[in-house]
Parts: sequence; structure tokens; C-alpha cells
Amino acid sequence: MIDLHCHMLPGIDDGAPDLETALAMAQAAIDDGIKVTACTPHIYPGLFDNTIEDIEAAVAAFRQELDRAGLPLEVTHAADIQITPELVDGLRTRRLPTFNGGRYFLFEPPHHIAPPGLLNLVHSVLAAGYVPIVTHPERLSYVDSYYDEFRRAVDMGAWMQITGGAVTGRFGNRVQAVAQRFLGDGLVHLLASDGHNLKKRRPVLSEARVAAAEWVGEEESWRLVRDRPRAILDDIPPEQVAPPEVAPPASAQQASKGFFARLLS
Repeated sequence: MIDLHCHMLPGIDDGAPDLETALAMAQAAIDDGIKVTACTPHIYPGLFDNTIEDIEAAVAAFRQELDRAGLPLEVTHAADIQITPELVDGLRTRRLPTFNGGRYFLFEPPHHIAPPGLLNLVHSVLAAGYVPIVTHPERLSYVDSYYDEFRRAVDMGAWMQITGGAVTGRFGNRVQAVAQRFLGDGLVHLLASDGHNLKKRRPVLSEARVAAAEWVGEEESWRLVRDRPRAILDDIPPEQVAPPEVAPPASAQQASKGFFARLLS
């Protein structure tokens, strides 16, 4: 498996606070069957003012520590980029990192305030040749009233990443119900751990893949954690990548009968 959203770099944001924790997170990922992890610290002006140079230096140092510890985890990097009006310029000038310098990047909406002009920004980013990967929309406080906006963003060409723990219920029934709705509607391109620590936000994916398979089937569940993440790292044009399954399998259709009950619980 490939995890493209993880806050494993030590001491750079609200993820691993130190090297000991970062190495333990790497071991947890390896034990779970993850072969590649993208270290994606926040870039959030005024809160986490990380630069691409900071991130690249931290990843290079972390690779050396992984080698020294004998941990066979391949690490790459991007960033969890908070959306700003200067986003397109930051991507064009390479001040903001994409995956392997390609077209795909993580696009983080604010958690508690619905962003005005989201679809206009998505259009601008796509027109500039980039593919935004909207991170963890299922966990946003306004997602119920903004669901159709995210659907339209995907229709325009944005990709969507759901948190593994959301699918397994680690963020509660309501978030789980929204994650399952996104999956059932064929809007999810990949699962990622968004791992931050070794407790509630572990850098693991296997349990989530199994849970997702109940909604989208076994083959599509592997696309969520292996095939599409690999396509992102290889910068494959999105039109050459299998789209998410639109129609859920019969098992998911049966499970969806309880969707609204869980949503309101």
C-alpha cells in the first residue's frame, strides 16, 4: 500500500513531535503493509509556515534516520496545503510542493468555515494544469451543507482523499456515514491515513481498505490505496487512470439503508 497523506516528519507541524515518535510511526506503517509514505506537513500561513526547502531538508534527514534504524519504508513528500488565493502562483513558481514535482497536490479546505469561491479556485488550478486532491472533506464541520459543492469539484476534475480512520469509525458515526456516502457515490479517489501520532491518528491503512471494500468492492478498494496513489507519484494524466466506481456493489446498497440513521446519530 501507498499512503499519500501523513504527518510523520518530526517536529515540523502537529504530527510527530520528535524523531523517536517518527520512527515508531514508520514501524507501524511497515507493520501494516505500507511500502511508501508521503510526508505531507501542513503549509498553513501564520500557523505552519513550512517552505518547500524546509520539507525537502527534513525528508532527506529522515531518510538517513530510517536507513540507520533499518526501517524499509520508502518516503517521498508533498504538503497538506491550506487553500489560499495565491495557490496557483505558488504552484507555478514551485514555492508549493506537488507530488514528485508533477501535477497532483494536496488541497486542504478549512475545517470549520466553508470556503467561498472553492469551485472558482478549483477551476483555476485545473486550468493551470494541476490536479487538486481535496483532503478529508468528510471531517469538515460544514460538509453536510456543502456536499454538492464537493461533488461538483470532483465532476470538474478534482480528486478526493478520504481518511482511513473515517471509514472505520474512528472519528465517530457521523463522519463515518459521510465517508461511506462519498464512497457509495463514487467520489473517492484514494484513502490515506492522515497519520499524526501512535494513538488516535495512526499511520495505517489496512483496516480502512477492508472496510472500504464493503462499499466499493475488493478491486476498487486496492485502487484506493495502491493503484491511484502510484499513478499520482508517477504523474500519470488523470484521464488515463481508472475513475472511482460510481455504483456501489449490492452489499453496499444494503448497508446504505442505514446511512441516514447513522448520519443523524
